[in-house]
Amino acid sequence: MRAPVRPSWGLALVLLGLAPQLPCWRSRKEGCLRAADLLTCAGLGLERIPAEAPDDAATLDLSHNRLPALRTGAFWGPPRLRVLRLAHNRLTVVEPGAFQNSSGELLRHLDLSSNKLRAVEAAAFQDLPGLEELLLFDNLLAEVEGEGLAGLSALRRLYLGHNRLTDFPFRSIQGHSELVLLDLSWNRLPRLPLEDLSGLSVGLQQGLYLHGNPLVCDCAAYRMFRLWELRGYAAVSDFRRDYTCLMYGISGAAARFLPDFPQPCDAPVRLEVDAGRPALLHCTTALSGEHVTFFWVSPKLEYVAPPGNGGSLKAFANGSLEISLAQAEDSGLYLCVALDATGRRNETREVEVTVRVPHTGAEHESFNTGYTTLLGCVVSLVLVLMYLYLTPCRRTPRSEGASARVESEGAVSSTNKHVVFLEPAEERRNGRLGSRKKLPDEPPKQL
Repeated sequence: MRAPVRPSWGLALVLLGLAPQLPCWRSRKEGCLRAADLLTCAGLGLERIPAEAPDDAATLDLSHNRLPALRTGAFWGPPRLRVLRLAHNRLTVVEPGAFQNSSGELLRHLDLSSNKLRAVEAAAFQDLPGLEELLLFDNLLAEVEGEGLAGLSALRRLYLGHNRLTDFPFRSIQGHSELVLLDLSWNRLPRLPLEDLSGLSVGLQQGLYLHGNPLVCDCAAYRMFRLWELRGYAAVSDFRRDYTCLMYGISGAAARFLPDFPQPCDAPVRLEVDAGRPALLHCTTALSGEHVTFFWVSPKLEYVAPPGNGGSLKAFANGSLEISLAQAEDSGLYLCVALDATGRRNETREVEVTVRVPHTGAEHESFNTGYTTLLGCVVSLVLVLMYLYLTPCRRTPRSEGASARVESEGAVSSTNKHVVFLEPAEERRNGRLGSRKKLPDEPPKQL
């Protein structure tokens, strides 16, 4: 029989000495516990946020409960709160203004992971300008609105992995200068807006996690990932095996972007066609044989295999693709995939199609412009001729002409807008002034 354990008076005295240094607070209704500046209400089955909270609490843990939603003005947290954990609840929506009664600029960490959120609405976090870390992974997010992250000017780390996003507004975060980590891994992104990604800061590109998405196998994305790998970006080099691309329509036909893309990446073939005319696209590849199959991916991400899509696109067994009547919306990058099922090899070719659409009325406009110019020249010429030959000219009487003479040599006079050259008053002979000839009708001078 074991001897009963006797209490150690020394240990009891030590615990009594430490008791004043270990404050403990228990909510009477919810059963929350407090240790120092930490208040935890985790795992209590709560369906609403506790109304009671000590004012000096800096961390509030409400994870593993049954909170259904965060409505406008629903959260009433401690005034000095810096960390808020709401993971593993049943949240379906976070309305704008849900945190308007919180500590605002003091809150630095917000954990909303492992809930049932379906969208990040515009200005959902506008009342948290000091937030630095936002956890939204493991939800049902299918959309992040362009203004969904508005107001988070201090945000440094954003976790959106393991959701259902098919696109992301990268342009909306180009102004977030403090953002250095964006996790978009294991979503449903088919294509990446490379132009928008190039506009991100170098620091954010280093912390951009895109692995685990069903990306399209194209050379542009490969070049980007390869460049990031050569630069030593950990977001790519640490998860290189998870950067894969899918061949649409072929079960299990997946390839890895890195380390070596399983296809040559030449410049895309460029093809121009007039609107309303057919265009034939060829899939030039080194693969051949009866086991090689072809399919195309249109600019609209439409999978097209022989015999075609039943509309304007016709696919042939030899790998060619015909656009029956090209229209402006048919312009874009077409991706051809050749797959050798026996050798488990594949090659991809890109064809960039540009449909030329004539401008309506362009020929009439140029003709009208030339006609107007020619007509203006003719009218101007007629007016000049009329001015020169049809303007009446009044002859000046001799008496008037005599009185209008100017003594200086080469003087001119203007009458009725015609220039009249008058005779010089005196003639020059060998550099001397000569006598002026007497006019026939001039009366003799009086001596």
